Amino acid sequence: MQFGIFSVGDVTVDPTTGRAPSESERLKAMMKYALKAEEVGLDVFATGEHHNPPFVPASPTTMLGWIAARTERLQLSTATTLITTNDPVKIAEDFSVLQHLADGRVDLMLGRGNTGPVYPWFGKDIRKGIPLAIENYHLLRRLWREKVVDWEGQFRTPLRGFTLAPAPLDETPPFVWHGSIRSPEIAEQAAFYGDGFFHNHIFWNKEHTQQMVELYRSRFEHYGHGSADQAIVGLGGQVFMRKNSQDAVREFRPYFDNAPVYGHGPSLEEFTEMTPLTVGSPEQVIERTLGFADYVGDYQRQLFLVDHAGLPEEVVLEQIEILGTEVVPVLRREFEARRPAHVPSDPPSHAALVAQGPGSKYRQVISATNLEAEAAA
Repeated sequence: MQFGIFSVGDVTVDPTTGRAPSESERLKAMMKYALKAEEVGLDVFATGEHHNPPFVPASPTTMLGWIAARTERLQLSTATTLITTNDPVKIAEDFSVLQHLADGRVDLMLGRGNTGPVYPWFGKDIRKGIPLAIENYHLLRRLWREKVVDWEGQFRTPLRGFTLAPAPLDETPPFVWHGSIRSPEIAEQAAFYGDGFFHNHIFWNKEHTQQMVELYRSRFEHYGHGSADQAIVGLGGQVFMRKNSQDAVREFRPYFDNAPVYGHGPSLEEFTEMTPLTVGSPEQVIERTLGFADYVGDYQRQLFLVDHAGLPEEVVLEQIEILGTEVVPVLRREFEARRPAHVPSDPPSHAALVAQGPGSKYRQVISATNLEAEAAA
């Protein structure tokens, strides 16, 4: 099973000091977190994609390329790649280049984002978000899998005789996750192609997360990719830890209370009860995280958000250290002890996809005409 961290790259005032990092400081801190993740034995670093203040990760592949040059084992991913507002041709090119530079240590998570104004900035209509996600991904798959692409759709100019350069490493595209909090159409899309499904698992109660994952699993089986419990699932999560739970609550409270995302709403105690946010000791984080599989089933990737809401750099580095040395080793052992032999323990790696060859269910070009038509309707 893979464990790692993800960042949304917010620039937020530290409520205990009144100071916010500069954009440069925030970007460089994110890079330090990625290097620390590899140092302490975590598997994955993922960055979000945002094009508006107060966020800085506008160019994820630039950041991941920097990390690739300084790491050897870390899997590089995105917490969101905006499939709706990015040109599929540019996504295909950027991630093919990154694949080559990182020797295949690359996958990506496609999503629609949560910032409505981004759509008109890139000439798109937010009311077409779902059809854009479906049509753009169908094109992206073809660009990665066909030598010459002739294509015409609803949302971009046609392609005539287009050849992607560079082609994906070993003619094998990166594994794709489809991320969604609340859209059953995206769970359906992930299942249709046999791709991974990622639920960010931060703001919603467990019943909602369970419902979305169960939908994906049932449709994965429906489309013939394997049994429902073999579907590739990832979860997000958020933690803050200290040796003593009282210290964790006391230290994290001002950051929670003033966070742009959930500050000035439910109390910290209410939020930790209603959602998977865990603030406490490493033992409490282990117990809560192990419980996720009770309602989503055995899954393959767990990412934690540890660096937002204005938390100081040195505190975030401490959180990553605790994850890598005290929490994740126990989670690995306990999750694997309960996993049935027929259920994959990891998402497909680049080497595994290459070994499976052109007939692999993960590389097959599937006609998505019906799926696109349903989304447009």
